[in-house]
Amino acid sequence: MNRSDLLARLTAELVKVTRPHPVRVAVDGVDAAGKTVLAGELVAPVQALGRPVIRASVDGFHRPRAERYRRGADSPEGYYYDSFDYPALRAALLNPLGPGGDRRYRTAVFDVRADAPVAAPVQVAPADAILIFDGVFLQRPELCNLWDYRVFVDVDFAESVARAALRDAHLGSPAAARARYWQRYVPGQRLYLDGIRPRERSEAVVDNNDPENPTLVLRT
Repeated sequence: MNRSDLLARLTAELVKVTRPHPVRVAVDGVDAAGKTVLAGELVAPVQALGRPVIRASVDGFHRPRAERYRRGADSPEGYYYDSFDYPALRAALLNPLGPGGDRRYRTAVFDVRADAPVAAPVQVAPADAILIFDGVFLQRPELCNLWDYRVFVDVDFAESVARAALRDAHLGSPAAARARYWQRYVPGQRLYLDGIRPRERSEAVVDNNDPENPTLVLRT
């Protein structure tokens, strides 16, 4: 299918989901799969069908650098286990939007570039809002029961590393970035994929190896 068809079908699926609280949608996948792009593309069509949208990313819930790299800069286990502050994510965003929540939420608590906390304002979500949240590792045990709909964006590791090497200039040259991904990030993702099996747990799986011609599998 083309990109427009993908967005139309996914949008139709998301707006069908109703809860007595805002709907929490995870856009999950490996690094550089296209999660952030897809999540951003879904905002306007969901709003056009009458549902308010909250956009947020796991990037706003990093742990401090000293905690993220305490096992070493190249550690896959460090990437998987130490990167994100899941209690803060639950407390600031997912629980307030869930059953019994007061709908008062924050979309970020930490600025990873500044390596410092941020004072994001408290906002109040409409009851019929849809949270579109992108990130890695979103179906870990700490989060798995807090999503109302899961989208897994799937790409081969060779493709994801090629994209990341071009994107992540802060890691140095493309060759240095590729080496870092194969040493830390890909093995960390394999811990997640092998242990959690997020493709099988997701309501929608997007094959995004060719972003202009993706494929979509929907599961009930």
